[in-house]
Amino acid sequence: MKVVIIGLGSMGKRRARLLRLIDSSIEIIGVDRSTERRKQCEETGMVTFCELDEALAQKPDAAFVCTPPLSHAVIIKQLLSAGVPVFSELNLVADGYPELIYLAEEKKIPLFLGCTMLARKETRFIQQKIQEFAGPVSYSYHIGQYLPNWHPWENYTDFFVGDKRTNGCREIWGIELPWLLRAFGNARVITACKRKLTDLKIDFADSWLITLQHENGTVGSLIVDVVCPKALRSFTCYGEGFCVQWQGTPTSVTCWNKEAKEMQPVSLYDAVQQDARYSDNIVENAYSDEIMAFLRTVADGTQPAYSFADDEKCIALMEEIEEAAQ
Repeated sequence: MKVVIIGLGSMGKRRARLLRLIDSSIEIIGVDRSTERRKQCEETGMVTFCELDEALAQKPDAAFVCTPPLSHAVIIKQLLSAGVPVFSELNLVADGYPELIYLAEEKKIPLFLGCTMLARKETRFIQQKIQEFAGPVSYSYHIGQYLPNWHPWENYTDFFVGDKRTNGCREIWGIELPWLLRAFGNARVITACKRKLTDLKIDFADSWLITLQHENGTVGSLIVDVVCPKALRSFTCYGEGFCVQWQGTPTSVTCWNKEAKEMQPVSLYDAVQQDARYSDNIVENAYSDEIMAFLRTVADGTQPAYSFADDEKCIALMEEIEEAAQ
């Protein structure tokens, strides 16, 4: 199998590394206009090109789009037009969605959208416990990390989280909202408040407090920031006789035990893959799982867990949050 990865930055390199671990026989081609990035990848044995047209001439069987989100629509359209199945990182904007969905359906080509949190064992466990409880619940969730610490090896103004349309807080929404909507149902915004607490060179709010009401009646509070010096995820869902908590790491899920009358830890992983360059709440297992899910989709047409149509609803909710805070 021959795979092309467009964009050889942080995520492109991660996808390439994990692909090799999944199946060392996969031939990986890289595309990036940065000479430095191409050189780094060529040192690992990857063949690289400056332009996508050059890579498409190699007849790839599938593609991973790992460029900044605002460039995705044009690249995905070119790939679909060439008959190449597409895995896209989160888009954060719905640019070109109707055309891309139509094109994929017309050509019967897989169009797969990465959504790592839906692949996390922790979020799947939390969803299962909420469904089993079946009673009314509420939740609070705080996700934050200081923006310059996201990629310590590069300036935050040099990649997409420093752009107003695809800013760091919106990136967090794009990561977290899909699993919350899957757990509690579609949502509307009750309140949204934004602030700027830092002196960072950004033209967007760096801290948000949001209240959502879901279609199953659940009300949740969501704090999202790119301010907190300690990278954190802190989730609590509670109801009468029910509580599940998660601090973002693979070993931090706890559940209320009625008999023992205490919170008790839950073991979910046999082994955990992590990259030391990132915070301890970033787990490689989920990235590997969604790559394997994409390869299955390419091989046998298995439906993706998260579609562009699903993401359209999520992006509409992001827009509603921003409008509510005006």
